[in-house]
Amino acid sequence: MPPRVVVGMSGGVDSSMAAALLLEQGYEVIGVTLRHLPPEAANSCCSLEAMVDARRVARHLGIAHHWVDVEAAFFERVILPFEAGYLAGITPNPCAWCNRHIKFGALWEWARAQGADYLATGHYARIRRGEGGYELWRARDRNKDQSYLLYTLGQRDLAHLLFPLGEYWKDEVRAMARARGLLTAEKPDSQELCFVPGNDYHAYLLRRRPEAERPGEVVDTAGQVLGRHRGIAFYTVGQRRGLGIAAKEPHYVVDLDPETNRVVVGRRPEAYRKTAEVGQVAYVADRVPEGPVEGTVKIRYNMEPVPATWTPVGPDRAVVAFAEPQWAVTPGQVAVLYQGERVVGGGRIQRQAKPPADPEAMPRQDTG
Repeated sequence: MPPRVVVGMSGGVDSSMAAALLLEQGYEVIGVTLRHLPPEAANSCCSLEAMVDARRVARHLGIAHHWVDVEAAFFERVILPFEAGYLAGITPNPCAWCNRHIKFGALWEWARAQGADYLATGHYARIRRGEGGYELWRARDRNKDQSYLLYTLGQRDLAHLLFPLGEYWKDEVRAMARARGLLTAEKPDSQELCFVPGNDYHAYLLRRRPEAERPGEVVDTAGQVLGRHRGIAFYTVGQRRGLGIAAKEPHYVVDLDPETNRVVVGRRPEAYRKTAEVGQVAYVADRVPEGPVEGTVKIRYNMEPVPATWTPVGPDRAVVAFAEPQWAVTPGQVAVLYQGERVVGGGRIQRQAKPPADPEAMPRQDTG
């Protein structure tokens, strides 16, 4: 009997081609589309149209297809922490939670119950076997690389995961889909949070969590009051527009203080940081490094990793020292450590109870 693999199919070109490639490689393929939300409430990636497209691709390939309801788990594990994060003055990254708890958690539990040997998705990343076990590597196509949001995958996960697209460029994937007559070949990539209509999280919070509208003071780094804000949930570190203050030069959000309900702003140099504290740390090798690790660190999805030293502080915390100060190190976002192409681990950036670094030591060019 060929090995059985469950493929998460979102109705897009990437997951469609992942299923097609595995079928051609001799696997017994079962397609699954997760129902995160009621179809009428979801954006393009999880809409009724996407679910129908996934089923039509499965029919074209001649494979079984199922819909699996994960709405309750998605609400508890992704939506509620997303809302609570903003209310607490951080900028959450719900995609990382969804990967950990839903796509590689709940879906694998379902797959295992069906007797599957593997779980596969259309993520752009690579899994390799090294001397110390399984390794997670960046994708060949750097523009599509998704390893940043997969840092929570450990050895038990990687042992049953397949990422068929990791060695391909996106253009190659679309060309292969066209050659196979897949109806998703030209479908655009989704750029939205599936549960936030139009990516307008302000409107979302006002509708779902009206208590987010809690006015307070906008102050500079010396504590001088410059104006009023509508609620810290509507601001993020590095933000310039919509501050509602008058100043001789541009000011940016440098901190959100939930204890005092203050938005702290400063000149551009004050929004740079030389260090970051990281919590909820996970390592791909399932082992905490014995000492500081020299490598590169990525603190937002759309950036290249930068040189840094990662120092573990206990089993699930670390301190990152950047070789050069970094713009808008944002609490709630993810910091991921790389050595070359390999993901070492990562965690969530924490609020630092420290004053801003010396502005005179920070870069002044507009590179953010």
